[in-house]
Amino acid sequence: MKTCLPVLFAAVGIGMAAGVHAADATPFADFEGESYGLWKIEGGAFGGRPAPGTLPGQMAVTGFSGKGLANSYHGGDNARGRLRSPDFPINRKFIAFLIGGGGHAGKTCMNLIVDGQVVRTATGPNTQPGGSEQLAPSGWDVSDLAGKTARIEIVDDADGGWGHINVDDIRFTDTKPPRLAAKLRANVERAVVATHRWLHFPVQNGATKRLVTVRVDGKAERRFEVELADEGQPDWWAPLDVGAWRGKTLAVSADQLPEGSRALEQITQGDTLRGAENLYREPLRSQFHFSARRGWLNDPNGLVFYNGEYHLFFQHNPYGWNWGNMHWGHATSRDLVRWTEHGEALYPDDLGPMFSGSAVVDWKNTSGFGKDGRPPLVLIYTAAGDPSVQCIAYSNDGRTFTKYAGNPVVKNIAPGDRDPKVVWHEPTKRWVMVLYVEKEKRHTAHLFTSPNLRDWTLASVAEGKPDTAFLFECPDLFELPLDGDASRRKWVLTGANSEYAVGTFDGTTFIAETANLPGHRGRGFYAAQTYSDVPDGRRIQIGWFQTPTPGMPFNQSMSLPLHLRLVGTPDGPRLTWTPVKELESLRARSHTRKAFSLAPGGANPLASVRGELLEIRAEFGPGGAGEIAFTVRGVPVVFDAVKQEIVVNGHRAPAPLPRDGKQRVAIFADRAGLEVFASDGLTFVPMPVNLKPEDQSLSVSARGGGAVAFSRLDVHELRSAWGK
Repeated sequence: MKTCLPVLFAAVGIGMAAGVHAADATPFADFEGESYGLWKIEGGAFGGRPAPGTLPGQMAVTGFSGKGLANSYHGGDNARGRLRSPDFPINRKFIAFLIGGGGHAGKTCMNLIVDGQVVRTATGPNTQPGGSEQLAPSGWDVSDLAGKTARIEIVDDADGGWGHINVDDIRFTDTKPPRLAAKLRANVERAVVATHRWLHFPVQNGATKRLVTVRVDGKAERRFEVELADEGQPDWWAPLDVGAWRGKTLAVSADQLPEGSRALEQITQGDTLRGAENLYREPLRSQFHFSARRGWLNDPNGLVFYNGEYHLFFQHNPYGWNWGNMHWGHATSRDLVRWTEHGEALYPDDLGPMFSGSAVVDWKNTSGFGKDGRPPLVLIYTAAGDPSVQCIAYSNDGRTFTKYAGNPVVKNIAPGDRDPKVVWHEPTKRWVMVLYVEKEKRHTAHLFTSPNLRDWTLASVAEGKPDTAFLFECPDLFELPLDGDASRRKWVLTGANSEYAVGTFDGTTFIAETANLPGHRGRGFYAAQTYSDVPDGRRIQIGWFQTPTPGMPFNQSMSLPLHLRLVGTPDGPRLTWTPVKELESLRARSHTRKAFSLAPGGANPLASVRGELLEIRAEFGPGGAGEIAFTVRGVPVVFDAVKQEIVVNGHRAPAPLPRDGKQRVAIFADRAGLEVFASDGLTFVPMPVNLKPEDQSLSVSARGGGAVAFSRLDVHELRSAWGK
């Protein structure tokens, strides 16, 4: 149903979108129809009809109501245009709406026009690279304009980053919207003498993002967007490390704040994180999957072994629960299990936010960054400005990082090229970079070579098949022995969704012998990368485990560290994924049964076992049974012996029986998900799910047909890797 003039409207939930009761609200525009109705269209930015959500090339648009919205991303950020509503009388106290997109005052905005003048305006929250396409509730107090005739204009008069606006669900109401587009003060500033390591910013999830700048001696040292809590108790506190400027006066400013906001006044200092007494004890904190202390986490970056430590860098928003403000966070471990977070390794700069990349040990000091005879650690990353470029940074201690003065080392090739993976190719004695580039709407991996990590030459291009996701983002390139035979080695090229190709690589060109092979078989596993320079030669992979943690001051986690092997199968060489052996150190108490049969309807052999953090391993011959069903803390994991599939929380994946006819299953259960392995690692099924803390039960049963012959069934209760 289309509504462009005030009419009665009874669609369920229309008032819930912006927190206003449906019975009180008179809809003005819901943008659900096949056209904009009586609204006048100028330019091409808004298209000829409401957008059905996300437009091509746009990040996922969320938070709008129904099936459509006014979205000016038609043609991208450089398109311009505006929508003008019919005139209407102001006869309610408030106008409520949902708004998102660009935050450029006067350029990406929605205006209320009375007597030819802009009397109210609102923008989206975003002005800097990063950010989110989520629409948020807002509104205007128009009680002083009662009886006047007005119109609304939705404006896109901006180019470049966040040069668009999203609007939906405009309604007239007498109920005050939960957030008003208040009168704003520009460039509000507070002077803070840095007496401690951390500044703590008050965060209210879902609030309007404000651009905060921290200046030291007049220089802008830090700049980021944060959903500042203007008043009341914040949802959490975002820390900013200012230890390098202890004793100095910091000028902390916000680009805009509502009148009466206490956001800057609430900033506090400390030498520990606020809430540190509960750190790693939070209810949804995974206990053996790495997660950041505070803020958002996504892609693993720069996986490398250096100075006796496994380094894990990662995409990090220290100041928000959602994606944005991309930094490189940094953590280290000596055993791949117990991690120490060190703070930010790379901050956004004039070239843009810090997107994904890799790290290597420059053993021969080809870069010249080493000193005192020690090899440097070199980070290779994307600076995702306009345009995106590839850069490097280096360290001689594994803790402090210096960006190369000659950045960028690879200039822009196409919009959005990113995620450099660098490896040393010993036969040709040079470095190889694999870079994601979208070329003529096809996903490609561009391969460059360099003698010194600073000067790069394009060597070749590997292309994915048209209309597939193969090679989209986050490429990785590595060599593995086939069936452990060092004389038979193959190269593997992977993409962000973990699909891969097996083939040959001569230091210049990758030739796929088999491609588009499926990687993981579950959900919520993305952008995985493998470690370089591991002393024992293992190929160890970690992926982004997409585990939302609502209500927590942190969000998302990493997968288990996975040992990759290449094995021969009747279909050719295939990757296997198995948990690294170091995880065995978490076993606190074990329950084992050997050589027993389980008939359909038989007693549950795990009835007496309970646990929160669990590792379950089983080896069995299915015999004539139809299914072997595990239930792990309420989550079903079922091996379908007839179809030779494993079903995890309702999600099916192929799980063929190995040649000896015995299925081997491993299940790791943490607070925010399961990771399931079958068929000797050929099947890996990650499954994000927030487990119910009160359900710590376990069961296993046979269903249909004959008995199942278990060779072994082990349940290990696990300790927390955080030592809590």
